[in-house]
Amino acid sequence: MGIVNAGQLEVYEEIPKELLEHVEDVLFDRREDATERLVTLAETVKGRGRRQMHDLSWREASVEKRLEHALVNGVVEFVVADAEEARQKYERPLDVIEGPLMSGMSVVGDLFGSGKMFLPQVVKSARVMKKAVAHLEPFMEQEKAEGSTQGKVLLATVKGDVHDIGKNIVGVVLGCNNYEVVDLGVMVPADRILDAAEAEGCDIVGLSGLITPSLDEMVSVASEMQRRGFDKPLLIGGATTSRAHTAVKIAPMYEGSTVHVLDASRVVNVVSSLLSEDRRAAFDAKNRGEQEKSRKLFEHRQNRELISLEIARENAPRIDWRADDVPQPAFEGRRIIEDISLQQIAEYIDWTFFFSAWDLKGKFPKILEHEKYGAAARELYGHGQELLDRIVSEGLLTPRAVYGFWPANSDGDDIVVWKDEARAAELVRFHMLRQQAVKPNEQPYFCLADFVAPIGVGLDDYIGAFAVTTGLGADELAAEFEKGHDDYSAIMVKALADRLAEAFAELLHARARREWGYEPKDGYSNEELIAEKYRGIRPAFGYPACPDHTEKQTLWELLRADELGISLTEHFAMHPAASVSGIYLGYPESRYFAVGPIDRVQVQDYAARKSISIEEAERWLQPNLGYQRGA
Repeated sequence: MGIVNAGQLEVYEEIPKELLEHVEDVLFDRREDATERLVTLAETVKGRGRRQMHDLSWREASVEKRLEHALVNGVVEFVVADAEEARQKYERPLDVIEGPLMSGMSVVGDLFGSGKMFLPQVVKSARVMKKAVAHLEPFMEQEKAEGSTQGKVLLATVKGDVHDIGKNIVGVVLGCNNYEVVDLGVMVPADRILDAAEAEGCDIVGLSGLITPSLDEMVSVASEMQRRGFDKPLLIGGATTSRAHTAVKIAPMYEGSTVHVLDASRVVNVVSSLLSEDRRAAFDAKNRGEQEKSRKLFEHRQNRELISLEIARENAPRIDWRADDVPQPAFEGRRIIEDISLQQIAEYIDWTFFFSAWDLKGKFPKILEHEKYGAAARELYGHGQELLDRIVSEGLLTPRAVYGFWPANSDGDDIVVWKDEARAAELVRFHMLRQQAVKPNEQPYFCLADFVAPIGVGLDDYIGAFAVTTGLGADELAAEFEKGHDDYSAIMVKALADRLAEAFAELLHARARREWGYEPKDGYSNEELIAEKYRGIRPAFGYPACPDHTEKQTLWELLRADELGISLTEHFAMHPAASVSGIYLGYPESRYFAVGPIDRVQVQDYAARKSISIEEAERWLQPNLGYQRGA
């Protein structure tokens, strides 16, 4: 591991050719004397590092080359002055945008497309571009002619969903490639999306969502586009979306092109293909052909063998319950935490997922030495640390949490939370689902209720619950950066807030385990926490072991999290977005798992237990249905 000055990192293409050759010889073991040659070269440049960091020789080039350098390297310090110089040189301000600025962004796009620049660097380039354009805009007046962009794309996070990091990154990447982006924000209903698409004359509609209920909302938008006679291409993206779901559920609702976009790195190729006179037909035909294959594969998977609910329950984990498995927590009821420091929370951050948000895949800290994008990762990490230090020192985000313990027992596949130790009256009841996909070798079929002592075994068990947020203040801080045309820092704020929320959840779980009486005296290292070496689990509603988001409503009844400023949308997304909630299960052998596909009988049973209609249950459990809904 080496310590790297992020300020000295260069775009791969900008590394001097001789140095690049010598370094690659070492990395790829291309010569027997590679190490010796690199050492010899190093001797010739010893002591130049600090001078190189402040090397401004590029400032001696033409204004066009200076603007290109600034864009490629994400340098904002001089861009306003250079944009003004270019304005004085060119006949119209618009000529500066369509000339040297777009030429520079074309270089950025080419480097990104060829894998020589990475997403964080592209977002920095966008920051430079926006600052230059912001300077020129007052001079343009009516000169911003029609047709100066490659196309107009509408982006929106669908109704009930508050997550927008991925969407914002896609918008930046498109803007860098000369597409005009109309971003409607989050929690946008279908009518508003389509009205705006028509009013703005958008060429493409893009939908984003993170929580599973957003999948159904996207289906609704596609259906409404069909009803209103749209023919614009529809893009689908977000963490919970997939090519399969797009093909099976969304595309059949709309006759126009419907394309799943895996991540921001793919969006430019997709959009350019859909808007190209020459490539559109072939791209659309290929996409439709692949979707048809996905639908056939889905039909095959739907025929996957499931065992009956009765047999699944008979083959639940066989647990010999002991008193030692159900210790009594230090207190009962809920407690609020409002006096914890961000610095304390930050010590629990798992940085791996910070990089994932920027499309840099790999485990931390190994990612910092990644052969391909280690330099970009180190630079991103340095900037993330700088902003995190500011957030912590200035208290720019407000952490809050509520958690507690309650008497509980399982009742079949339900977890009953009792009002008091008398265990005679129910406070709330959590409804769980059981695995049904056929397993080999007599493996058990899990349900989360299995890890809570049943009513009939004579043991007084308990359950914990929690909700945390570090998102209070995040939207406002991001908006301040956006006002300054700094999307890079705005996205960074939300990515850090998300990481802090997960860190807070991990810290609180450690406290809960101590108060429940089964945390080792010395606790665990951060590495052990990330690897989940501890006893107990903290499953979150909406995730594979308990996929029904509506159970969050019961959780909120228990925790009264609204009192802390953590609310639920109509689709049960948490707001602020940088929030985490769930339950604590303390049984030593409790584990995470995926419920997977379930049959119609279990859905009917589940609906009856929750006192809802089968149609309502199917709506919320759509991703888990092992049969064709409505068939």
